[in-house]
Amino acid sequence: MSAAAVEHPCDGEPESLLETANILTEQHPGYRVEIIGGVITVAPSPDAPHARVLTKLMRPFIAAGLDDGETEVLQGVGLWLPSGPEDYAIPDLAIVDADLDGHLAENNCYDPAVFRLVLEVTSSNYNNDLRNKVAAYAEAKIPVYVILDRKHGRVHVLTEPMGGGYDSHQVYAPGQTVALPDSIGAPVTLDVAELIRAGRPRT
Repeated sequence: MSAAAVEHPCDGEPESLLETANILTEQHPGYRVEIIGGVITVAPSPDAPHARVLTKLMRPFIAAGLDDGETEVLQGVGLWLPSGPEDYAIPDLAIVDADLDGHLAENNCYDPAVFRLVLEVTSSNYNNDLRNKVAAYAEAKIPVYVILDRKHGRVHVLTEPMGGGYDSHQVYAPGQTVALPDSIGAPVTLDVAELIRAGRPRT
């Protein structure tokens, strides 16, 4: 993760954070630009293991029927955040209500009320996922936040958002399974060892 800025013209009003973020998005295709807590962050394109583990993660959600009917399983959909006037995040994976299209908020981002679960797979910017986004997603009242921490080989499941954090924070290691809350729409169990293995480069 890195804070980023662009040059501003000397005359006229300075660009808003949102304008700057959109310019960065245009200038750096494939990079993920977000505004968390009033700070622009730019993450490089994910590596192959990051993409591979997202594919592994989608399978149990789809098998549970969460991509049909009342919910959808989506990658990279924008989430408008209440933590700042221009804050938004783009979680790696989300379980959302099927009427998502009717809840467009701003800047191609959607109202947090339609998100049942958000999931992040860590990369070099893992502190952003483990700290800044915990506070941001909790303030947005996202019911379930899952973090696949590739650096430390763990899965975090955060539930019961309370202000700037989550009241429940469970950590799972390889050899354990994660039973996600039924509130996401269906019972889903994740195999931690399988996910951690998928998130590492193949030898």
